[in-house]
Amino acid sequence: MDLLAQAQTKGVQSEFVDALGKLRVTAPEALKSILDALPEKRVYRFVSGPVVVRALGNPRTELAAVGTAPLQWKITGKGNVIGQGETREPVIAWPAGLPLGYHRLTLTDATGATEEVPMIVAPERAFGGEFDRGWLLAVQLYSVRSDRNWGIGDFTDLAGLVRLAKRLGADGVGLNPLHVLFDDHPADCSPYSPNSRLFLNPLYIDVEAIPEYSADLVPDAATTATRLRQGDRVPYADMAALKWLGLRAAFDSFLKTATGVRRNQFDAFRADRGPLLSRFACFEVLRHRFNVPWWEWPVEWQQPDDAKCAEMRKGPDKHRVEFVEFVQWTADSQLRAAKELSAELGMRVGLYLDVAVGVQSNGFDAWNEQTSISRHLAVGAPPDVLNTVGQDWGLAGFNAGGLEAQSFVPFANMLAASMRHAGAIRLDHVLGLKRLYLVPRGFKPDNGAYVQMPLEALLAAVVCESVTHKCIVIGEDLGTVPEGFRETMQDFGIWSYLVMMFERDDAGHFRNVDHYRPNALVTLNTHDLCTYAGWRSFGDLKMKLSLGLDPGENEQARWDALGALDQILHQNGINANDLYSVLGFLSRTPSRLLAVSMEDLLGVIDQPNIPGTIDEHPNWRQRLPVALDQIAAKVDLAALKAATRERSLIGGR
Repeated sequence: MDLLAQAQTKGVQSEFVDALGKLRVTAPEALKSILDALPEKRVYRFVSGPVVVRALGNPRTELAAVGTAPLQWKITGKGNVIGQGETREPVIAWPAGLPLGYHRLTLTDATGATEEVPMIVAPERAFGGEFDRGWLLAVQLYSVRSDRNWGIGDFTDLAGLVRLAKRLGADGVGLNPLHVLFDDHPADCSPYSPNSRLFLNPLYIDVEAIPEYSADLVPDAATTATRLRQGDRVPYADMAALKWLGLRAAFDSFLKTATGVRRNQFDAFRADRGPLLSRFACFEVLRHRFNVPWWEWPVEWQQPDDAKCAEMRKGPDKHRVEFVEFVQWTADSQLRAAKELSAELGMRVGLYLDVAVGVQSNGFDAWNEQTSISRHLAVGAPPDVLNTVGQDWGLAGFNAGGLEAQSFVPFANMLAASMRHAGAIRLDHVLGLKRLYLVPRGFKPDNGAYVQMPLEALLAAVVCESVTHKCIVIGEDLGTVPEGFRETMQDFGIWSYLVMMFERDDAGHFRNVDHYRPNALVTLNTHDLCTYAGWRSFGDLKMKLSLGLDPGENEQARWDALGALDQILHQNGINANDLYSVLGFLSRTPSRLLAVSMEDLLGVIDQPNIPGTIDEHPNWRQRLPVALDQIAAKVDLAALKAATRERSLIGGR
């Protein structure tokens, strides 16, 4: 089979017109690398692809071919037959009451021709929340200062943020991704470049809140923590060294002194997270042992093996494995406590968590899911106006063939882990559910190709997990998306993500409140954009120019934008242009959630992250200017209350 035929079979689009209007053709050698990295993708005879059944009404599936009638069908799930029947027509009318979840459908015609197809039975729409409109306080957790943390905002600080958000009238707290990174590379701190999306970053643990920990276990911890709290940037290396010292001391104490109740809770957590936790713990032990990427490990460990993991748990590495599990249990417990606090306080969303678009190729997820995640391909973007050479984000993503072969369970596991303690999640680059721009390792980002994804099946999985966990799902759908994509998202109950800075017409005018969709999260900016204070002061333009970056806007364009903002505010009877005036405008939109960044409330000029930089700017390192217990005094509570009165919890609504 030639390259183009293989590309068609695997859903690889090797020719496309980019945002610059230029026809892009993937070079044959790059295309071959992409095809070699993707698993085989089944071509089905009787159906066009994975079967999705949405439970509402009288669901039916149109058949691509019947074969020799009758066509018999059988649905199996978890080893049991959960439905069967036959049809002589080019359609299957599904019986009512099929159990929700991830199944396999076997189709067999009268000649004995048969095929097995992944099948998802899902609710009609994702969980939509149980409120009209509300707002969220958006915070980079690592940036929080307090007089007790160990140099980085932690889960106890998160509980304080929840109480603060309640006091301000918010329905929840939005956070940067909490995915686990690599503990031996603490300076690589981007939360969007995870080791795994299934587990939590231990650096957010409050060590002193662990019941078995006591101050005498790490005698210098208090003095060191005081030093680490100084300065305007998180000292990741020194902070991580102290925190891991404290976590190991707490674990040693747990082994010696834990109560029966605590041990039972630990065992219950390990049973709940099942083989995934066991594999992750073994992976971390092996990663430290071999100190090379997993594909260079001894052959017997290059693939996950539950039997070998069981042996490791009983051998000399028993306590090393248990330590990883203990740390994850501790992180999970502390995050759960923050979620439960938000529920006790009557917050209707609680925690709003962010989900990265991919994972590091040398991390756990890529090792654990080698069929559905290819380490040889990086997610990115083709050339556009702002990035004329394209983008390579260095992250491995899911592929269609591998997910179909496993009935989409790896994707569902990732969603479930993200929703575990969340009332809402944001899926970064949600367009990736329809297609991913993949760049083969060793090639420049302008030599990638689009690879199609099974959109309907992935959305059905999102719906299943959303309803199961009662979690709102917001898709980051910024930029140019294919026609009908947003409508499909809305049909499945996935919310849009609307950024006011981008919501302008071709003449540069800000769009009015009636432009904003109800089922959406609206925000003034994002972590990748300038803060409001930075925007008004031109601070972002100055910073980018000082770094040799094209800010994409000159000073005159900024003056024009400031004038356009005044115009839309005045049009709505708002005669000032401070932050609270803008929040008042956004609060009037029909969008059901509004996110307000802590940096904006505190007048911070520098943004958390500047795309296109690594060491040139302190990305993901900047601390808030004041401590947690001082924030309320720095916020104009009366102005915030007035701005958010239509959707705020202040006043007992």
